[in-house]
Amino acid sequence: MHSDDKNSKPAGMNTRLAHIGNNPRDYHGFVNPPVVRASTVLFPDYETMRDRTQPYTYGTRGTPTTDALVEALSELEGAAGTKLVPSGLAAISVPILAFAEAGMHVLAVDSLYSPSRNFCNLVLSRMGVEIEYFDPHVGSGLSDLMRANTGIVLLEAPASNSFEMCDIPLLANIAHEQNPDCVVMMDNTWATPLFFKPLDFGVDISIHALTKYPSGHSDVLMGGISANNRTWDRLCEATEAMGICVGGDDAYLVLRGMRSMGVRLAHHQKTTLELCKWLQKHKRVSRVLYPALPDDPGYALWKRDFSGASGLFSFVISDADRDQAGLFLNALKIHGLGYSWAGYESLAVMPNFRDRVVAIGPEEGTTIRIQVGLEDTEDLMEDLERGFAALG
Repeated sequence: MHSDDKNSKPAGMNTRLAHIGNNPRDYHGFVNPPVVRASTVLFPDYETMRDRTQPYTYGTRGTPTTDALVEALSELEGAAGTKLVPSGLAAISVPILAFAEAGMHVLAVDSLYSPSRNFCNLVLSRMGVEIEYFDPHVGSGLSDLMRANTGIVLLEAPASNSFEMCDIPLLANIAHEQNPDCVVMMDNTWATPLFFKPLDFGVDISIHALTKYPSGHSDVLMGGISANNRTWDRLCEATEAMGICVGGDDAYLVLRGMRSMGVRLAHHQKTTLELCKWLQKHKRVSRVLYPALPDDPGYALWKRDFSGASGLFSFVISDADRDQAGLFLNALKIHGLGYSWAGYESLAVMPNFRDRVVAIGPEEGTTIRIQVGLEDTEDLMEDLERGFAALG
């Protein structure tokens, strides 16, 4: 926002999304920033090159296009700064690599996104880092798991398949009290900074798959890493040392998608709540996993800390094995079978929980995860009913 009135009340979220990240006056009045594709940047003279006194020095260090997106994300997150990386998984792996050291102990919530878990098990173990997974409901019990060498606590809330909530401010506080140097990181992709701002709740680094809601159109891969003052310098040092960067075209697409993120999330949330309440009454459903439902085990934490809910949830088809649940998926016509989420199109997948240390609950059926798109609620209900009918 560009206002000279310091006494005016803060703009609403959709107003901010429409204007952050670019000042049209900087670009001859054009409302969108130009797409700058760059590797080499020229200097006017030796002295400028020596002292690096111009804003841009090489493509990996940023361009006006990537900086526009960085500015917008940092404002939304309340961060000291944001780094852009080529995918959501990179947004998790890069800050871990920035702070992990041989001999370190890392605690990660057991409901962690599966590719993140694979990175920890595969790469961190080779670096001499011990990874330990804990129950998302651990609460104050985290203090018993902390060690003198626990350097990272990795959170995700809610879990993107099983949707457990964890007490984020409590866990962050325990981690910092037990080890002031411990870095608390959180994957905040489900809620986005519109519904939850991790840095305001004691988290040091907020991780976001920008592929998801900020982009919103299933056509770009990107991740964002937003850090507080305490961790920002080291994050910068690591990302620059690794040459991690993104291109201007992708940054432009994410920035454009962000303009409508608020209104899209409102639709995702409304439709998802309607579907979840409908499924709770369905004879073939034993459980619906979505923390915004009043009878969900995570509802109290969600209600206390979050200001909204997005369009990803799961439900359990009662008395169905995976092959039978496959019949359900094959019968769907509107819900595509695909692994991403947060786009305009609804999707369905059958997650598995084989790598979990802590059991997620009784085995009363098979879990289906739904990404709710922008379609009409009645059409989505009809499509899901088509899947149930295929079960016989």
